[in-house]
Amino acid sequence: MTVAEPLARARRRAILLVLAAAATFVVASALVKALAGAVPLAQVIFFRNVFALPLLLAMAMAAGGLGLLRPRQPAMHLQRAAFGLMGMVGAFHGFTHLPLATATALGFTMPLFLTALSVLLLGERVGWRRWTAVAVGFAGVLVIARPGGTEGGLPALSVGLVLLGALGWALAMMSIRRMGDAGESGVAIVVWFAVAASVASGLATIPVWTPPSATQWALLTGIGLVSAVAQLLMTEAYRRGETTLLAPFEYSGIVWTSLLGILIWAEWPDGWDLLGFAVLVGAGLFIWWRETRLGVRR
Repeated sequence: MTVAEPLARARRRAILLVLAAAATFVVASALVKALAGAVPLAQVIFFRNVFALPLLLAMAMAAGGLGLLRPRQPAMHLQRAAFGLMGMVGAFHGFTHLPLATATALGFTMPLFLTALSVLLLGERVGWRRWTAVAVGFAGVLVIARPGGTEGGLPALSVGLVLLGALGWALAMMSIRRMGDAGESGVAIVVWFAVAASVASGLATIPVWTPPSATQWALLTGIGLVSAVAQLLMTEAYRRGETTLLAPFEYSGIVWTSLLGILIWAEWPDGWDLLGFAVLVGAGLFIWWRETRLGVRR
C-alpha cells in the first residue's frame, strides 16, 4: 500500500460525509417548511437549538470533556451568536415563505458576501476576477427574484431577509475564524452558539408563544435533532478533509432541495430559476477555485 492510498480513502470519506451533511441539512430545512409558519419563527429557532444541545454536548464529551467548553473570548461568542441568529432567521423565513430550492440557492450568496467583507473587515486584496464573480452572482439573484412586479417574481421582503441571513452567516464565519485564531475550540464555538441562541430566542418566544400540536412537536424535535446530526457530519467532514477539497460539494444541497420541493410541494423551478441557480452556483464555485489557486485562507 502506498502512502497516498490512506490519504485518498480519507478524502473519499470526507467527501461522502459532506454530501451526507448537505442532504441532512436539506431534511432540516424541509421540516421547517412543513411547519408552514404555524409556529412563530422565534419558537422554531428556540426548539432547533434546545433539542440540538444534548447531541452537541455529547460531541463535546467525546472530543475531550466539558473543559473544552471554557470560553476564552466571551465577547466574541456573543458576536458570533448574534450573526448566527441573523443567519438562522433569514434562512428559516426563506424556507417557510419561498420555494425550498430558491431559499437554498439564495443562501449560496454567503461566499459572495464573504469575499466582499474580507476586503472591508480583513483588509484582504480581491482582484477583478473575483469582484466580477461577485457581481455575476448577484445578477443571478436578480434572475431568480425577478423584482419589479414581473411574472414569477418573488416577495421582495422574503428575498431581502434571506440575503440578510446570508450576510449574517458570512459575518458569523468571519467571527469563527477570529475565534479560532484566538485559540477557541470548535466544540466550544458550536455549543455556546446553541446556548446563546436558545436563550435569545427563548426570550423572544414569550410574547408570541403558541402551544404546538403533537405533529408540530414532532417536527420541532426533528428540526433540532436533524440539524445537530448535520452539524456533526459537517464537522467530521472538515476534520478529515481540506476545505479546498470539500467546499464545492456543499452545493449538492440545491439538488436535494429541488427534488424535495418537487416531490412534496410541487415546486417546479422554471427556466429562469434554473438559469439563476446556475449563475449563482457558478459564481460561488469560481470564487472558490480562484481562492484555492491564490491560497486565500477563509
